Amino acid sequence: MGTILLVGLGVLFLVNLPIAFALGASSTLAMLIQGNVPLMIIPQRMFASVDSFPLMAIPFFVLAGNLMGDGGISRRLIDFVSSIMGRVTGGLAIVTVATCMFFAAISGSSAATAAAIGTLLIPAMVQRKYELNFAAATVAASGELGVIIPPSIPMVLYGVMASQSIGTIFLAGFIPGILIAGSLMLTAYVIAKKKGFVGTEKSSIKEIGASFKEALLALLMPVIILGGIYGGIFTPTEAAVVAVFYGGFVGLFIYREIKITDLKKIFLESTLTTSTIMIIIANASTFGWIMTREQIPIKIAEVFMSASGGNPLLFLFHVNILLLLIGTMFETSASIIILTPLLLPVALQLGIDPIHFGMIIIVNLAVGMVTPPLGINLFVTCNIAKTSIEDLTRYLFPYLLVLIADIFIITYIPQISLWLPRVLGALK
Repeated sequence: MGTILLVGLGVLFLVNLPIAFALGASSTLAMLIQGNVPLMIIPQRMFASVDSFPLMAIPFFVLAGNLMGDGGISRRLIDFVSSIMGRVTGGLAIVTVATCMFFAAISGSSAATAAAIGTLLIPAMVQRKYELNFAAATVAASGELGVIIPPSIPMVLYGVMASQSIGTIFLAGFIPGILIAGSLMLTAYVIAKKKGFVGTEKSSIKEIGASFKEALLALLMPVIILGGIYGGIFTPTEAAVVAVFYGGFVGLFIYREIKITDLKKIFLESTLTTSTIMIIIANASTFGWIMTREQIPIKIAEVFMSASGGNPLLFLFHVNILLLLIGTMFETSASIIILTPLLLPVALQLGIDPIHFGMIIIVNLAVGMVTPPLGINLFVTCNIAKTSIEDLTRYLFPYLLVLIADIFIITYIPQISLWLPRVLGALK
């Protein structure tokens, strides 16, 4: 059954069947050919996989991100960060990275971060004589922070799949996120210096104060959401609901950039995004159940153990290469759901902390979001900039080199991920 499952999945990928349906169809085909497993298990597994309280955070974080993107929060964040950092060489590119970092602490989604920030900052950079493809590449690379800095939908998925505390995983993402943001800012500065992309005029203290006042409610949002989680006031799932109410209230009644008539479009977009994720989870659950039944994870573990010779450092190197390749081809949610049960048991056997391992998986797959040919952030930014992936690759390549370097730093210095959870008592 295992051979049929994997061969069927490969064939369906080759004919470009969407990954959710490829997972479901290959699972059904394997069970039909085997003939000794009742098909009723398929809907039972699908329902059971999404019948999870932690997974309820996903639709609410998606909705919160859309409410904040349409409600003027992203624009106010940009104005505030630009008033502080815009004057330096490559200022708007640095502002792009910094704003993505702030917005990531709200949205939980890489594509949503790239879309919200790119819509405003790509035209602004072009107006300031930055090259269009540099602007698009900067937004695409920075958008990956959306799933590294908490809250993060992939972190929720990993927490569910690995039976780990989602709050602890959120804590683990802060320092890696800051490291990656800092390296992207430095890269943007070096490219801008070389190309002569100048900054904007220096803002006065009064202008900085005014932009801070405008952005205050936006800046308070991650404080309220994350502070509530770590203060024990509400769970990550409940925090997602709070984010929806906060983002909706601010957008509707304070900033007044969302009208009642806009809610239909926002709810529809959020429903479509959530449905896509949930269909993948449901079908991947059946696929994973068959793999477990056929002991495929054990066989893969044996291969990795043999290749690494029981050396955890060599194992992590192989995992990074595997994840980087998979991230270029497959959707992040599905990759986490499929790979976590396969790789985590080996990592635990080699003494690797599951929270640290989760960050390795998430950061690798986040880089896949900006890696050709199928990186979702590339499609988002190319659509906004009206350019092609081929044209922006020249500017994207330096960012990718830096991001891969960040991956190996995070991989081989576990304290980058584990220090903050330990200091705050989330880990022993």
